[in-house]
Amino acid sequence: MDDKVNLAEKLALLDGPYQPGIVGYLNDHKLAVVKVLGEFVWHRHEDTDDFFLVLSGRLTIQLRDRDVVLGPGELFVVPKGVEHCPKADEETHVLLIEPRGTVNTGDAGGEMTAPEREI
Repeated sequence: MDDKVNLAEKLALLDGPYQPGIVGYLNDHKLAVVKVLGEFVWHRHEDTDDFFLVLSGRLTIQLRDRDVVLGPGELFVVPKGVEHCPKADEETHVLLIEPRGTVNTGDAGGEMTAPEREI
């Protein structure tokens, strides 16, 4: 990254929910923004934790034993191997940090799988 990144401008480039865009890299990790609206897919990442930082809106991370509700400025890390399903009733903007090559749908795959792309 040679210059500062305006996350609001990057989020405006996204086509719709659950289509993350990479805004930078930190060592072997990608920094991505995503719009969340509705329910995603239940999945897990066997080899990595899953980091969520809410920039705006309200995100619920459903776990099998509880729900974690996050507002702006709040973050949560889903431990590796833990099944989870993000959802939001209103458009919510989130920053994700995860290893390069991490598939957004984890072990679930399917039509909601998004390719890695820089924006």
